[in-house]
Amino acid sequence: MSFSFYAMLSRMKNISRWALMHNTRSENICEHSHEVALLAHALALLQNQYFGGNVNVEKCVVSALYHDATEIITGDMPTPVKYDNPAICEAYKQVEELAANKLLSLLPAELEPHYHELLLPAESEEQRIVKAADKLSALIKCIEEVKQGNREFMKAKKATEKALRGMKLEAADYFMKEFLPAYELTLDEL
Repeated sequence: MSFSFYAMLSRMKNISRWALMHNTRSENICEHSHEVALLAHALALLQNQYFGGNVNVEKCVVSALYHDATEIITGDMPTPVKYDNPAICEAYKQVEELAANKLLSLLPAELEPHYHELLLPAESEEQRIVKAADKLSALIKCIEEVKQGNREFMKAKKATEKALRGMKLEAADYFMKEFLPAYELTLDEL
């Protein structure tokens, strides 16, 4: 028997983000997931090192790699659409669950339990870190677009920063204060 789970995951590079907005540089969910994994790693380390956290760093990184895998099937739903209406938000959660189960069905039964928590994660401190890393990645994208003169991302930048601060995660606040300003710099300034 042949299984197509990993071949489906390789399709992440074909799913574009920010579809409703003009982009100076396109971004796909594969590269986004990589960046979220790097940021989740940083946030988990910061939370543990400076704020008395006890999060599983490796779990954060692996969860981040898979956090948007269902979008291979659903596509990337723009945030303003996804959260505009509670009924749409709830329906989308159901669609994401169906997509996750479809992906799980592409694995041998013995491997499915290892991926279940990655594709259908329970609320945890690690998931909170991944969500913050996801928002942080979106904020970085906005900063990069605005830096290139793309005013279309200005409102998204403000809204994303506000949402990230609203998460009240000390590691994310620390990252925004100590590391985020460098994203405004040119290569020579770095």
